[in-house]
Amino acid sequence: MLFGGAMFFTAYSMSAPELAQALEARGFESVWAPEHSHIPVSRKSPFPGGGDLPQPYYDAMDPFVVLAAASSVTKTIKLGTGVLLVQQRDPIQTAKLVASLDQVSGGRFLFGIGGGWNREEMENHGTDYKTRFQRVRESVEAMKEIWTKPQAEYHGEIVKFDAIIANPKPVHKPYPPIHVGGAFPQGARRAIRYGDGWIPTAGRLDLAEVLPKFHEMAREAGRDPATIEVSSFGHQADLDKVKRLADLGVTRVVPMFPPAKADTVLPLVDKWVEIMRKVNG
Repeated sequence: MLFGGAMFFTAYSMSAPELAQALEARGFESVWAPEHSHIPVSRKSPFPGGGDLPQPYYDAMDPFVVLAAASSVTKTIKLGTGVLLVQQRDPIQTAKLVASLDQVSGGRFLFGIGGGWNREEMENHGTDYKTRFQRVRESVEAMKEIWTKPQAEYHGEIVKFDAIIANPKPVHKPYPPIHVGGAFPQGARRAIRYGDGWIPTAGRLDLAEVLPKFHEMAREAGRDPATIEVSSFGHQADLDKVKRLADLGVTRVVPMFPPAKADTVLPLVDKWVEIMRKVNG
């Protein structure tokens, strides 16, 4: 099983280079950065986790900036967006950001994406909440064209452009792995349709029940389930639960570390090192 670590990188947390170096030195496979461009003051959209929206959602740095910084001081750890809110971003510019980060990191980028939950946030970007997932799909399809063709064009209902030349191309061929966040069955279905992996959130799904259904959905769509990674995000340091996930064939577990300084975070990281050793032997 692969182990990653995620954090809302803020002005008061460990920096992304610090955490990435610490994780790499301890044998973690990946580091992940989520994003929110801003939080509307109205707060009409309820937080999916319940209760008040945690402060780091207001304070998160841009994931491409922090991951690029992390790439400059590491050699092997993979760098993931966990998750990027594609429906709020221009696909042409995002394609360039993805390819550029994949280039400067030597092909270590993992493209985690989602459709978001904060209606007011995405509407401030000009995104229609009702069609956000269509916009995500069309954006991904358009970016694949940009990454794989010397001249790319795309004509969807929402995303559309005539032939363009957009470089650089990613180091990953044909493009960095796309990991699609979301619940079952809709998020899983989107992952099967245009992703290389699925990111379910811990605590919201019983993967023992869901994974067989996910595999069957993949086969019905003509996909080999073994080619779609499953990354379970947001876990507590519970050895038995992680062992069960490993037995189920979950590819990767990614705990979310608090946005704090090293004296708080590193002891939590070391607890996960013990779990990693016991799970992987």
